[in-house]
Amino acid sequence: MKKNLLLLFFALTVFGCSSIELEAVSTSSDETQRILSLGLSHEENLKEANKLPSKHMISVVTLQLTNARDEKIQEQVDIVESAKYAEMVSISGNNSSFIGPKKINSVKKGVLESDVEIQTYFLTSSRNENGLLQHKLNISIEHNSLNKRPYLSANLCDEWMRCEGTTSPAQELIVTSSKGINCIASGCEFTEEMTLKLTDNFLKESINKGFTIRLNAKRKSNKIKVSKAYLMGYLQVAK
Repeated sequence: MKKNLLLLFFALTVFGCSSIELEAVSTSSDETQRILSLGLSHEENLKEANKLPSKHMISVVTLQLTNARDEKIQEQVDIVESAKYAEMVSISGNNSSFIGPKKINSVKKGVLESDVEIQTYFLTSSRNENGLLQHKLNISIEHNSLNKRPYLSANLCDEWMRCEGTTSPAQELIVTSSKGINCIASGCEFTEEMTLKLTDNFLKESINKGFTIRLNAKRKSNKIKVSKAYLMGYLQVAK
């Protein structure tokens, strides 16, 4: 009997502590929103957070306030960048065809100076007979290798950059060109070009965060990240 009472007391104690912890987390979120609603500067927000009753709550609220500040700054940066991208979108065919600006990224793949791959991407769109936009992500990958790199498929990556088990939003990955130049004993300078068909719904659903696609070859893979700012700017025009 005493053993059962002790177990019951222990269970209630653990449940009580869990409830207190959950309540603190919930209260921290409420306090963060309360402080943000005051319309103060970030420094003033932190001073308000330091008035809270516990060190744990101060720590959690301070982190949430800092994250909110960083998100606001990034949002302003994205707005400015998206306007620049929008100005570079080419329109033709009585507002029926669109070509986005080229985005070029240099990706280090090894320890040598030559171990660099150049990734280039840009969006294009055209209206079908029903007036609906059809989109393509045009991709070029330049690399120094012994052999060309046949890409076979693509996967959509989640926000934690996990690409396994996810499906591509593309209807199909089409390799349009694979060529090598300046060949020597150690390899050639290859350029792989491909297109990825994307739906209008997918692009609109991705506008608040951008998206990352992993391209899969037999022994290599490449991740192409289309930024939020690029997508925002392009869809301001291609609509």
